Amino acid sequence: MTSRIWNLGRKTQGAGALLALAVLFIGITLLLTFLLRSARIDLTESKLYTLAPGTQQLLNSLDEPVNLYFFFSQQASSQAPPLRAYAQRVREMLQEMAARTDGKLRLHIIDPQPFSEEEDRATEFGMAPVPLGPGGEPLYFGLAGTNALDGRETIGLFQPDKEEFLEYDIASLIHRLGNTQRPNIGLIAGLPVNPGFDQQTGQRQPGWASIAQLRELAEVLTLESDIPHIADDIGVLLVIHPKSLPQSSLYAIDQFVMRGGKLLAFIDPLAENDPSGGAGMMAMDAPPGERSSTLGPLLDAWGVEFDTGSVLGDRELGLTVSMNPMSLPSQHIAVVGLNRASMNRDDVVTSALDSINVMSAGVLSKREDSPVQFEPMLQSSTQAGLLPAARLAFMSDSRSLLDDFSATGERYTIAARLHGTLRSAYAQRPDGIDAADEHLTESQGTANIILVADTDILADPLWVRTQNVFGQRFSTAWANNGDFLANAVDNLGGSTDLISVRGRQSFFRPFTKVEKLRRRAGDQLRAKEQELDRELRATEEKLAQLEAGRGNDFSFTPTPEQAAELERFQQQRVQVRKELRDVRRSLDVDIERLGFWLKTINIGLVPALLTMGAVFLAVVRRQRLRTGRAAAHAV
Repeated sequence: MTSRIWNLGRKTQGAGALLALAVLFIGITLLLTFLLRSARIDLTESKLYTLAPGTQQLLNSLDEPVNLYFFFSQQASSQAPPLRAYAQRVREMLQEMAARTDGKLRLHIIDPQPFSEEEDRATEFGMAPVPLGPGGEPLYFGLAGTNALDGRETIGLFQPDKEEFLEYDIASLIHRLGNTQRPNIGLIAGLPVNPGFDQQTGQRQPGWASIAQLRELAEVLTLESDIPHIADDIGVLLVIHPKSLPQSSLYAIDQFVMRGGKLLAFIDPLAENDPSGGAGMMAMDAPPGERSSTLGPLLDAWGVEFDTGSVLGDRELGLTVSMNPMSLPSQHIAVVGLNRASMNRDDVVTSALDSINVMSAGVLSKREDSPVQFEPMLQSSTQAGLLPAARLAFMSDSRSLLDDFSATGERYTIAARLHGTLRSAYAQRPDGIDAADEHLTESQGTANIILVADTDILADPLWVRTQNVFGQRFSTAWANNGDFLANAVDNLGGSTDLISVRGRQSFFRPFTKVEKLRRRAGDQLRAKEQELDRELRATEEKLAQLEAGRGNDFSFTPTPEQAAELERFQQQRVQVRKELRDVRRSLDVDIERLGFWLKTINIGLVPALLTMGAVFLAVVRRQRLRTGRAAAHAV
């Protein structure tokens, strides 16, 4: 009886303890929900949800107060849970930034109700509401900022599909408000990079997104291509496609560099976006020499070799593209997608970037007798080689570039930084050029130049998608081409705050194993196609010989020899096509097998391992309890 009462008491105590633990668990959960609402642990590889060092440095450098006004319509978004969740993410990031500035960053959260003063304030900042569905209330979802000098900056609409750009967009807005003195960038461009009017289409062209993004960070001054002198107030000189520059301009650039000016130059053996080559991408109806550009004597004086007759081809990094709407996509080894392994991780400009796309790019190299310090920034893979530029000028099928292509095993340099003391390309001032400045034959101090052997890297189709959202034009980047330009300008101009933020914009991780399987199957397919072409040509030659042996007999009835030859070819063609289908099927089988094993590991193996671990711990715990009870009974 005593034993039963004791067991009942133990059960009652156990139930009470469980109830107390449950109440304690619920209480702690509710408490943590309110106290640690915005707390999170960032387990991503690149720490995408942690403020970048550049953002923290930018916030710490604020000298004057900056006011931020976050507008979000709570009632209008009540039927859009995903949008509300993204707004919560924006609000938490703004609050985290404001908490790190000791009051220098003042955040105001505003819910603009219809016909309210708050809505008038949003309109005053130039924000346009977005209607949610037919008859829905107007939705405001943007950010405005002001500084002590009445400067204003706005983000008209936060787009959920641009979440990876969120930190950069906000940090860039704060940077513009906190740094009212923007550097001057001198732009000499031989391509239509600025907004303008297209005479052929009769439409206004918005200009390139890379240059538009640069204008948000600096004062971009467009200079004439024929300029005898570059002013000293130009912080960075940006030269894009210097095709057929007169000697006066080359001399002006040379002396600008000799005086210690910073130069960022984009040259090209075959600029696909050169208007002389036709309209649009992949325009191949002009000779390559008419679409090439170089700095000529300046490169020679600086000890840099650049051949305008050669274009880079990369078998490993070549992207899959479609030459025209009527053709199937295929690998284009001259359209190269550079990955993290292609970028110099020790250079601040490229250290945090993920992907950069180039097209018909050239190759830079250092001359052996050059004293300049040549540091590669962007390089190809080891599966690369050089192609004649003339071969791409009149190409209609990108697969033809694989004919007779062989990789050299060398990594070719597409972009490089030059350091050191440079010599002028001109021993004396050329005749006919008047300048008040003294002629310099050697650079004053250590020169800092960035050369890029491709101009298409800046064009929109290689890195950005543009769309209209309720009449507003938005661009979404899918590569870091624009970031490379902005980082280079910031670095040459002496600012690095935003560089580490721009490098955090990519969530994309390519399926490298699948790409290797596709390339291997593509090689096999191409070999089969070439085999079919050879057999077709051989059969046609045989038929021609048979036809020649018939003399003047012009009858349309085939001879037995011709019929037999045709029958044999038809059978061989059927066999080759069957082999082609088998190769395609093997590609699908390999990829499906890889997907099956990945699903098995993620869906089956990991839960199985967790279950086995839980069972093992339960067995161990039960064994310990049995051992403890046995020891108690023994006592």
